[in-house]
Amino acid sequence: MSQTTVIVLAGKRSGALDALAGARGVSHKCIIPVLDQPLISHVLETIALTLPDAQIRVSIEDFSVIADIPVVKRLLEQNRIAAVEAQANLVESVALAVAQAHYPVLITTADNALLTPQAIMAMLKARPGADALVALARKEQIIAAHPTGKNRYYEFRNGGFSNCNLFLLRGPRAIHAAEAFRTGGQFLKTKGRMLKTFGLLSALMYRTGWFTVEKMFERVSARLGVDVRPVVFEDGRLAIDVDDESSLRAVEDILKRSAGQKPQPALA
Repeated sequence: MSQTTVIVLAGKRSGALDALAGARGVSHKCIIPVLDQPLISHVLETIALTLPDAQIRVSIEDFSVIADIPVVKRLLEQNRIAAVEAQANLVESVALAVAQAHYPVLITTADNALLTPQAIMAMLKARPGADALVALARKEQIIAAHPTGKNRYYEFRNGGFSNCNLFLLRGPRAIHAAEAFRTGGQFLKTKGRMLKTFGLLSALMYRTGWFTVEKMFERVSARLGVDVRPVVFEDGRLAIDVDDESSLRAVEDILKRSAGQKPQPALA
């Protein structure tokens, strides 16, 4: 497998202070303590362990925010981590971070504390013909992992799903898949975002439960001109990131229950 670049998105969405970060009195959500470690530490430690040859690029407005974190210091000494200035939206942040990157490019977020080595390796190996991959988990398995872990789901004919904040780009043309996230990717909150990304007919068919998740990705692929496919994991814990106080407690509960051992995901 060729050398992988990993992008960790740690910036402020649209430059605004995150509500949870504000409540905890810090500038960025990525440094909120989770079991006595900054949130981003959980993510970086997993990446460093799983992909010892990978180059890690952290997209953040000010690298000094995380520069004194032990894992960041260690990765700097190993010349394995670099800062890329976060841009106005996710697409521009990703586009800047992938410039001159080694492909494949794995993308995750700094609040993805339940990321696992198994999930990373599964994404790198899954669906080899696709240009881009999006990790998902099923609603019932997320609820089984923790009832308060998520409060919104994408509902399809074959069930409800939520994303795991884990994406793979296999080549430069796959960056077009990131267009789906130009305004944050939160389609469930804003109908206009769904219409712009999916098109009117696809959005209506999604809203009426016409599509399976696979069929929706086929439609999105056709619209974007790049083959984007879902990778569905069986372990619902992978879809629980830190968005608010409830999900923060859920992540801490899961880590405590597993005695510090990360969940072992398998593909559905």
